[in-house]
Formats: sequence, structure tokens, C-alpha cells
Amino acid sequence: MPIFEFRCTECGDVFEKLFVGSDDSVELKCPQCGCETLDRVLSQTNYVMGAGPGGAKPKLTEKSCAGGNKCFTLDIPGPSK
Repeated sequence: MPIFEFRCTECGDVFEKLFVGSDDSVELKCPQCGCETLDRVLSQTNYVMGAGPGGAKPKLTEKSCAGGNKCFTLDIPGPSK
């Protein structure tokens, strides 16, 4: 039973939705404003990372996204392909 997080493109509210089964019909609407235009977002974790090999640390980059919201990118150091 996965729980997914969504962000409303109108009001920016972030909310969770539980999906019980793949055959179930689920109504996806913003609980704040009722908008049906949503973006799925990655859930925050409680995983803590320190400096990796060579002392490289994760880097958080902020940018502006649709609707004037802030979006973040997390660059995690590690081996490259």
C-alpha cells in the first residue's frame, strides 16, 4: 500500500494519498482548493548522509518552479559511470 505525495499546481499545497490496490478508483484533488492539476513529488526521508569518499558532501540547489514555488535538487556524491 504505497503512499504518494502530490503538490497542487494552483495553491502549492502538498498532501499524501494512500493507494490501497491497483484496481481501486482514486479521486485525486487538492484537499485545499479542489484543483485536479497535481505534480507528484518525492517524499522527504529521514536518512542522514555525511561526507563521502574524498570528503564530498551532498549539495542542495534551489530554483524557482511553476506557480512561483521553490524546487530543490539534491546532488549526491558518488562514483560516476
